[in-house]
Amino acid sequence: EEYYGRELILADRDMVEQEANEILKGADVSDVAFLVVGDPFGATTHSDLVLRAVNAGIKYRVIHNASILNAVGCCGLQLYNFGETVSIVFWTDSWKPESFYDKIKRNRDMGMHTLCLLDIKVKEQSMENLMRGRKVYEPPRFMTVARAAEQLLEVVQNRRERAENP
Repeated sequence: EEYYGRELILADRDMVEQEANEILKGADVSDVAFLVVGDPFGATTHSDLVLRAVNAGIKYRVIHNASILNAVGCCGLQLYNFGETVSIVFWTDSWKPESFYDKIKRNRDMGMHTLCLLDIKVKEQSMENLMRGRKVYEPPRFMTVARAAEQLLEVVQNRRERAENP
């Protein structure tokens, strides 16, 4: 704030999704910047802000940023050889989606690499706090490669037990 001489507002997901019009307020008469980590259009929430700006007649400019998708080349891999990107989310006791496995398998069957985006939980509420309307947030969690591998192996084991071809 001191460097730029103006107030900086840290906008979490909730704010961007719930207060998008407030973020754009005044952007038609003065400059407003919205800085994101990674690709500015990597999240639908960010695309929504641009669409709202267009609908409101607000001019905008995008300055592209580095993202994990740009870093693939550092591994010696080429984007041409990648299939669909998947997200591996933290499982809960009652929610254990397996669709990421199907996409990885489909990519592998086609001889393609798969970029797996590992879940990040920042400023998330527990189900209990959400249901009780309490704005109490869980500590941040970042999925490790080991955790993602455990979930992947569990999917394989579950499918074997169900006599499915994993």
